[in-house]
Amino acid sequence: QVQLVNSGGGLVQPGGSLRLSCAASGITLSINAVSWYRQAPGKERELVARISGGGNIDYTDSVKGRFTISRVSARNTLYLQMNSLKPEDTAAYYCKVEGRDIHGSYGDYWGQGTQVTVSS
Repeated sequence: QVQLVNSGGGLVQPGGSLRLSCAASGITLSINAVSWYRQAPGKERELVARISGGGNIDYTDSVKGRFTISRVSARNTLYLQMNSLKPEDTAAYYCKVEGRDIHGSYGDYWGQGTQVTVSS
């Protein structure tokens, strides 16, 4: 069974930083595509950052230069380092893994989400 546990959200002032984590079990992050999404109240869920299975990294334009996505194989954990946070970054953040779990079953797997609130 695949389990993705999100953590690291919280309340931060504009200009501050947070690091989100997504700890995985039942699936190997290093060989699959991994992403961070976010969803603000009243808005659709949007892709924030993604690492493809081949290692290519993409960011949505609004976070380029401020956010960094990374994965640590030894910990089987995905991270999102968020710097220079803005009020418009306020949202629930979710990690997603696309690929095969340790039993070979293919699917899209989501974390439970963690709330980020940027406010003074």
